[in-house]
Amino acid sequence: MEERIFIGVGTNTGNRYNNLKIAVRKLAQQAEICQLSSVYETEPWGYTDQPQFLNQVIEIKTPLEPAALLAALKQIESDLGRTPTFRYGPRLIDLDILLYGQRQLIQDTLTIPHPRYTERAFVLLPLVEIAPDLIDPASGVSVQEFAGRIDPAGVTQIFDRSKVELSMRPGLEGFKWGEKTYLMGIVNVTPDSFSGDGVLKGADSHQKMIEQVHGFISDGAEIVDIGGESTRPGAESISLEAECARVIPAIRAVRELDPAVIISVDTYKADVAQAALEAGADWINDVWGLRADPHMAETAAKAKVPVILMHNRSKPANAQLQSRLGGRYVGVAYDDLIGDISRELFESVKLAQTAGIADSHIILDPGVGFGKTVEQNLELIDRLDEIRKLGYPLLLGASRKSFIGYTLNLPPDQRLEGTAAAAAIGIDRGADILRVHDIKEIARVARMTDAIVRRKCIR
Repeated sequence: MEERIFIGVGTNTGNRYNNLKIAVRKLAQQAEICQLSSVYETEPWGYTDQPQFLNQVIEIKTPLEPAALLAALKQIESDLGRTPTFRYGPRLIDLDILLYGQRQLIQDTLTIPHPRYTERAFVLLPLVEIAPDLIDPASGVSVQEFAGRIDPAGVTQIFDRSKVELSMRPGLEGFKWGEKTYLMGIVNVTPDSFSGDGVLKGADSHQKMIEQVHGFISDGAEIVDIGGESTRPGAESISLEAECARVIPAIRAVRELDPAVIISVDTYKADVAQAALEAGADWINDVWGLRADPHMAETAAKAKVPVILMHNRSKPANAQLQSRLGGRYVGVAYDDLIGDISRELFESVKLAQTAGIADSHIILDPGVGFGKTVEQNLELIDRLDEIRKLGYPLLLGASRKSFIGYTLNLPPDQRLEGTAAAAAIGIDRGADILRVHDIKEIARVARMTDAIVRRKCIR
């Protein structure tokens, strides 16, 4: 029987949530991450004149013996930049072995179980959350019973386990593909979005963006996609500097608003992507599938971040504009619509693999609306399951797009029902992520569709 090992993590300086996230990802290089507790905010213990802590408990599996595991934890602390301080003082990161199976050790530098862990609410509450049946080897008492004896005041859950699983595990490991549909909220930091929701339109753009993102998160979005250049048919490109000036402040603001939300940067420029990652973005969403900028694949590979590879045959010559319904593509020829899209997506996958991007970091987007006619877009959504057979998670971005407008003869702000229909069919055909403008409404559509088509998974 494998020994259950539990690590306590705490931080109260710098970007606290990011400290936890980096520590978990470094720990994953040394051990298997079995469970992550929620993240709790905790009043300082032992020395109160310091910032509040974030605390978490992690269950791991590792072949490392206790002394070697302790050395690995100390190395992670050092890598993150922890420096010595006084007893119970501020800490950039603190990693402690709480329990190592049923072992009991008393050594000069290591005591297992960790001394006094049964007296501390900031350890017991997250520990009981992930291991309520655990028995303390020293006393034979359950950790749940110990938790019932302590005062939980001053310890508050601020990020629940579902959010922590998605944002902390490396790459896409926290996602349960096929079990539920995930939602990506669209943030257009532009004045000229086709859908009319560009937050640079009018005054108070920063406040509008914050309110929009707050609403997305409250309504169930796991991912926020921030873009600074319109990709509507007929749109003109902007400079690297202009795009950075739009997206970098937005990413920083969203990261401050919610340290745990996944942020995707919608760009095809490697330098913008690099700056966005440094500002706090987690994913790269490239509408040209790594084919527009020869450095994009290398950028994603070095950062070890997930990348969304979109199919795109957009050409200005094929764009047709109509004032009420917006732009659409006409006269785009495919020999075999699904076969051609699959083949070209796989070319992007090969670019990613050659650069060193892991398959587990790749998401595909068939590019609804990008270099496809109205009829081709309708067929693509209906046959999305054939794209899903490529074996990668699938993102569907159909929200408010012109193929809906031309089908229903409706302008962008009246396309919610059409978007909902595309979303429901997309889920049925295998979409894993929906990229949408109207999170509240589409979240309900997704939950209902999941209840019908994924009912065996969600019971």
